[in-house]
Amino acid sequence: MARSTTRRLLAGAGTAAALLIGSTLTGLHDQSARAQGTPGLVEFRWDTDRDYRKLYYYQTSNLENDRSEWFLTLREKDRKTAILKLTVTVPDYFDSQLKPQRMRLCRTTAGGMLSRSKCLEEIPAVIEVNEDQTEIVVFPDTPLPADGDYSLSIKLFNPQGKRMYQFNALVQAPGDVPMSGYRGSWLIDVD
Repeated sequence: MARSTTRRLLAGAGTAAALLIGSTLTGLHDQSARAQGTPGLVEFRWDTDRDYRKLYYYQTSNLENDRSEWFLTLREKDRKTAILKLTVTVPDYFDSQLKPQRMRLCRTTAGGMLSRSKCLEEIPAVIEVNEDQTEIVVFPDTPLPADGDYSLSIKLFNPQGKRMYQFNALVQAPGDVPMSGYRGSWLIDVD
């Protein structure tokens, strides 16, 4: 019984070796794999802060100077209240042009390994970008409910240079105290 198992394993190894040699001869090894624009499975931070919360994002391209659409997503599990106002802080070294007319707020399905993030329904909102291009403020016409996933979709040309950018989400919930609280950060990588 042990001999037949060993023979099957050796036969399988031989088939794998033949496929590897065949792909090398046909030039398939020259094709470079391109990662999708989803965040990595592992994130390393020098100073781990218990107050830092990683938020989900999706970008159609992560290559520098390439046309891309970014989905900065606030999932249902990332918040417990409705959203009256969303403020996204942008690093001052982010050198891509942010235009309010190229942004929209929408209810989304968060993609994964087998599917992409999609905008299911556009939510009417007023979107403003400050003069320094360091802050995006989103005012939905009606407060976003606490259930469901919502994204700020941004169409832009990726910035030049291979860098990481940390965008922070500050959310103001309906209530007596008009204060925005930190909800998390999108750590976006441009290759």
